[in-house]
Formats: sequence, C-alpha cells, structure tokens
Amino acid sequence: MAAPEPLSPAGGAGEEAPDEDEDEAEAEDPERPAGAGGARSGGGSCVGGGGGGSGGGGGGCGVGAGAGGCGGPGGALTRRAVTLRVLLKDALLEPGAGVLSIYYLGKKFLGDLQPDGRIVWQETGQVFNSPSAWATHCKKLVNPAKKSGCGWASVKYKGQKLDKYKAAWLRRHQLHIPTAAADESPASEGEEEELLMEEDEEEVLAGVSTEDKSRRPPGKGPLEPPHPEAVAPGKRVENKIRVPVRYCMLGSRDSARNPHTLVEVTSFAAINKFQPFNVAVSSNVLFLLDFHSHLTRSEVVGYLGGRWDINSQMLTVLRAFPCRSRLGDADMAAAMEEEIYQSLLLRGLSLVGWYHSHPHSPALPSLRDIDSQMDYQLRLQGSSNGFQPCLALLCSPYYSGNPGPESKISPFWVMPPPEQRPSDYGIPMDVEMAYVQDNFLTNDILHEMMLLVEFYKGAPDLVKFQEPWSQEHTYLDKLKMSLASRTPKDQGLCHVLEQVYSLLKQGS
Repeated sequence: MAAPEPLSPAGGAGEEAPDEDEDEAEAEDPERPAGAGGARSGGGSCVGGGGGGSGGGGGGCGVGAGAGGCGGPGGALTRRAVTLRVLLKDALLEPGAGVLSIYYLGKKFLGDLQPDGRIVWQETGQVFNSPSAWATHCKKLVNPAKKSGCGWASVKYKGQKLDKYKAAWLRRHQLHIPTAAADESPASEGEEEELLMEEDEEEVLAGVSTEDKSRRPPGKGPLEPPHPEAVAPGKRVENKIRVPVRYCMLGSRDSARNPHTLVEVTSFAAINKFQPFNVAVSSNVLFLLDFHSHLTRSEVVGYLGGRWDINSQMLTVLRAFPCRSRLGDADMAAAMEEEIYQSLLLRGLSLVGWYHSHPHSPALPSLRDIDSQMDYQLRLQGSSNGFQPCLALLCSPYYSGNPGPESKISPFWVMPPPEQRPSDYGIPMDVEMAYVQDNFLTNDILHEMMLLVEFYKGAPDLVKFQEPWSQEHTYLDKLKMSLASRTPKDQGLCHVLEQVYSLLKQGS
C-alpha cells in the first residue's frame, strides 16, 4: 500500500499581532528586539518555522518604575504592567527549560522561560515576548478559528497558572486588589469554557480520577448534564463533548496524549489519492447499529459481515452483529465473538469490519479507534498478499451538533503513516459508500433487537426513553425519527417493531 504524501501544513508562523500583554510599556528595555526563532522541525508537527512574536512596546512609566513609580499603587501600575520579566526580577519565577506548558484540545506545548522573560517554544524554537502571544499562536494551530484570549490563564509555570503568580506580585506590592479578584484573570464566556476544557485535558494526562473531580464545586463548562445513576465497572459512559483535532497536529506518538482525543478524517482527494475500494452498505445494517447505539449512554461495539469481490474491488456490508457484552467482561466477550463467528458461517458471510458508538461526541475516530482499526486491518489482511479491506463505522446518536434527530453514521479507514515517519499515528481516511435500501426488515434483525432490549433492561446506563429529548419529543420519538430513513418501505412487520418500542418504553 503506497504511503501518502505529507499532509499540507497548517501554515507558517508569522509575526503575532500585539495583544493585551505585548503592548505593555517597559521603561527598562525599550529597544528589546523580538526573537527571530529558529525554523527547526519538531516532533513531526506539520507546523512550519517562522518568525518569533512581535516586539515589546516602547518606553514609558510602567513596569520599570516599581511600586511607587508613576503615581504609586493604583496609578499606572496595573495588572497589564506585570510581565514575565517583572516576575523574574522579583524572583517569583525562575528561568528554565520546559517550565512553561499549555494543554489545549489534546495537544501539549512546552516552552523554555528565558532570563529576559521571553518564551522559546521547544517544538520549533520560535520566540514569543508574552504568554498571550505564545498561547494565541499555539491555539490557532490547533483551532484556526480561535481568537486571542487570556494567555496568563492558559499558560502554566511548573503546573500552576501564571495569573496566580501575577496576583501574588500584585498583593506583594499592596495594590489593594481583593484576593478573590486577583487570583483569576478576566475571561470572556467562551474563554471560560475553553479554559475548563484545557483543565480537563490536563487532568486526563495527569491521571486525575473522576472521584477527585466530583469533590470540586460545579463549574461552567461544555459538559453534558451529569447522570445520577451509578456506572458499572468496566464500562465507559461518554458524557463529555470532545473537540476534534486535525491529523497534521498529532505528530509522533505520545504516551501522555489522551487516547480519547478525536481526530478529523482526511479525504483521499486531499492527498491526491483514490479510495482503494468501493463500499455498499445495506440499510438494515445501519438500522440495527443505529438502534443499538441509541439504547445506552455507554459506547457500544459490534461487527460487520459481508462480502469482498476482488475483481470489482467492491466491499458489500450486509449484516450487523451487535456485541451484547460489557467492556471488561472477557468471558462474555469471548462467548459473544464465538456466537458471531458461527452466525457469519451460517450465512456464508465474511467478517468485513466493525462499528462503534460515540453517544455524545462527533462521529469521528479517537486515537484509540485509529489504532484499533489499523490492528483489525492487519488481522484481516493476514498472511495473504491480496488486499482485503476492513471498514469501520462510527455512530453518534446524541451529539448536540447533529443537524436533526437522525444519528450521524460515518465510515472511516486508516492509511499507514508515511514510511519515513513510522512512529506517527495512522491517518484516518473518510470513506465514500453507497447506500442500498433493503426491501424489508428480516426476522433475524427483529430478533436481534429484542435480544438487545433484554440485555440492557434495568442497566444503570439505559437511556430513559420516556424522558424528553427536546421540548417537543421524547427519547423514544427521537429513536423512531432516526430509524425512519433506514426503515424499509415494506411495513409488513411494523407491528413487531411497535412491540419493540413498547418494551423500550416499559423498560425505561
């Protein structure tokens, strides 16, 4: 399989526009130049080299005047007049390699604090004159729509937010700023939510437990409402909205990276390649996996059965096989896999892929999904020299970003990383597929639905279908609307379907 061309870079790093920290007056060093950062590549990032941050402001009465300068406390000496250079001079901070860090949407950035207060980004060698300049630059690489915000609250010095050191300096110089007000930098509503997301990312990397977090007072953030029910061991309930990152921002593998980080898929056209196989999926397959994904707030998994025609290079997916087992239950999983294997043999089908749900997040693969898919592709390939595709389908039933009640179901396939960079993650590729409408729901599909209802009956993570999903509709209404487009025109077994819905209503 040919290795892809390197993905297009996110863009070079030009000079940063002045922001709230960079236009500060500094009497001590009015001629301080901006660093011309090196352009060495770092960590496999797609980020190009470029110039450093913009220069500092001109001279004036501000930082250099000290606590009593320019009218004394409360005059020109404000929060904005406190810079890294000032904190270093007063020994609140010490220069050092890797003492500064940013955690943003699954990406970790490390910086060296220079004796003159400038920041050198370790990955590229670029130099920035302020925390805000560095934070804004890094965040825009991950999220181009990001606007500049509060860098002092985003950058940490040895694990503590920089704005806490700024607040300590202000209190030391008796600027009469209340402790509560001085401890936090002002942030917009969007910035507050973003900072909460950054804290959550870092907690995942640092191994902060859910129990520890539950002891904290509730805060405002992009989280789903908490569920009061207990969660059985070995199950992962996905309540949190996960924001995807671009593949080109991943670089080499990093064991500290959150494995649940979502990654945007890449089209074959974007790397000037053709999709190596065609795909046709039966409507009954999508119907059953959508039904399965709706039943629980936990992630679900199943297998896909079908046929591979090597002459036409067509992969036809004809049947979904839900796994009625819990994560961590090895015995049940083994028994379930044997049952599915026998079902495939009985129907004369081959294993052609798998499906998986992200209940409240976009239908995009996580880093763990990418690794799992690559593993499955290699297993299906086996020792044969012939090409045998393996398809992955992701279903997102309750993601708030879906345009309507219908679940988002997305296929993906993983292309190996470039040969010259074998330590990179595999590349998740978007797969075009044809949709084949079945004439009717088969008895085995309806039987499988009944088995699933029975399996999740009484489970703490079972969706309560009588409760409202929106102002107009219940969760059961939402399920029916999502399945409507995948339901065959022949409604001969409609009464059986209604029986399934009735059981769901009673069971929840």
